[in-house]
Amino acid sequence: MGDKKQKEARIKTVKQVIVVGACVLFVILMILSGTSSHWLSIFQVIKPGDTVGVDYTLYDATGIPILTSNQQIYTTTAAKGGYILYSKQLSMTAGQNLTKNIYPVSVSSGSTESTTQFALLSTEYQGINQAIIGMKTGDQKRIQIPNSSEPKLWDAATVTKSGLNVSDLHVGDLLPMAMSDNPQAMATNSTITYTRFGEIMSKSDEGIVVDVNYPAVDISIVSINANS
Repeated sequence: MGDKKQKEARIKTVKQVIVVGACVLFVILMILSGTSSHWLSIFQVIKPGDTVGVDYTLYDATGIPILTSNQQIYTTTAAKGGYILYSKQLSMTAGQNLTKNIYPVSVSSGSTESTTQFALLSTEYQGINQAIIGMKTGDQKRIQIPNSSEPKLWDAATVTKSGLNVSDLHVGDLLPMAMSDNPQAMATNSTITYTRFGEIMSKSDEGIVVDVNYPAVDISIVSINANS
């Protein structure tokens, strides 16, 4: 084959490669355009005003998970005999301040199919809400939550009034407690209450010391709906 024919053959081959490459690129672009919202969300950074879906797990002072929206964490903890509550993912507007002291979330446990309203404290909600700004879909982070209150002493009379026996309680036990945005009205049973679990930190002849703070929360970004 002459040089001229060899050159023409090489040019023909190059053109075929270019045409095939262009077709493949076209197909890829068509696929991406059909799933553009999901594809672009990988690179999308959370900004104030965006609606965000968040997986979260709250931990007590000893590092034990108390409340989670993560099915695997819930199943693993429950299988080990630990008491843990399960909730749906949080849906929140990034950067939006909570106007109340409590953000109620529906929770359930493995021992019953019924749900109850759990008191997520404003410090926890605000901590998550501020931490998500700048994160992307799939990002994970652990947040430290400042104490909203000091551990409280329940004297023997208070424990008995609650229908409990001090001798039956142990350090590390979780006590269901009723919480409200309006403690004064709560005393007269004229306000809505939400459930929260306090952990017994110590026990003595004087009574028990109960802590309602959860100092750490793990979060994972599930979805982002940008504020257009």
